Amino acid sequence: MKKNKSIQQSIKRIIDFLVSLSVLIVLFPIFLIIAILIKLDSKGRVLFVHERVGENGIKFKFYKFRTMAEDAPDTGIEDITEKDPRITKIGKFLREWTIDEFPQFINILKGDMSLVGPRPMPEYKGENEKLKKLWQKRLLRKPGLVSLVDIKGRALVPWEKRFEYDNWYIDNWSLRLDFKILILGFFVVLSRKGVYGEQGGPNS
Repeated sequence: MKKNKSIQQSIKRIIDFLVSLSVLIVLFPIFLIIAILIKLDSKGRVLFVHERVGENGIKFKFYKFRTMAEDAPDTGIEDITEKDPRITKIGKFLREWTIDEFPQFINILKGDMSLVGPRPMPEYKGENEKLKKLWQKRLLRKPGLVSLVDIKGRALVPWEKRFEYDNWYIDNWSLRLDFKILILGFFVVLSRKGVYGEQGGPNS
């Protein structure tokens, strides 16, 4: 069983590398257009860069297209409401279609992330011991571009339940499960449901 899991892990990394490299090459012209639109829409950087905690507690720089005003106090993990005044015009479009997450293919290519896994988060600093234990278990696997939480409701899922879904994914991981999440995740993106939630985060 362990040997089988090890082989699946190797295949998972190969798929991550090939898919992310292909996407970055094919979509590079579109990335340039998005970067120009972000700069024309509001002053500030093109990318939102924030520290995240990855597999085995290793920290890395996490990338997204900036969707908020440059001076907005954004930690990158709190749930955002649809009418949040910090969101820019182009940012609203990028969020609704999950295009703001595309720069994470760079993280996947580097090996910081995977196509599927728990969504990357900063270090947990809350005082809820149950949440802390659930958060720590998430570090047993690489964070992903798409997660089980995404197909369960995205930002509409309460934080504790999100962590529980992540823990279930870790306990039941397989390549077959990853493919299922990717396919269902594609349709979730098309539906645009669950992009926005209630304000607040796991450390609230």
